[in-house]
Amino acid sequence: MDKFQQIDEARRLLELDERATMNEKKSNYRRLLGKWHPDTCDGNLDRCEEMTRKIVDAYRVIQAYCERYRFSFEKEEVNNYLSGEEWWFERFGADPLWGRGKDTK
Repeated sequence: MDKFQQIDEARRLLELDERATMNEKKSNYRRLLGKWHPDTCDGNLDRCEEMTRKIVDAYRVIQAYCERYRFSFEKEEVNNYLSGEEWWFERFGADPLWGRGKDTK
């Protein structure tokens, strides 16, 4: 299995979209562990242990990829991830009609 296939399989096991945040990665990992952990799983104990191992291994694969990933800090890339408020402020600034005026907080 090549590296992409390994990462893609891990991504699917962790129920992540093709683009995911670090918080989504961690949240899905914790949710799935809660579901499949042998101490809390209602199903077949062997299946729960197997799924727990797969989830932990998948998380390690994704974590290793993320640790080596080079993030872009270029303005264009950063601007792709502005919140709605940040996007609005970038376009309209402190304009009293459209932007954040002195009276608004």
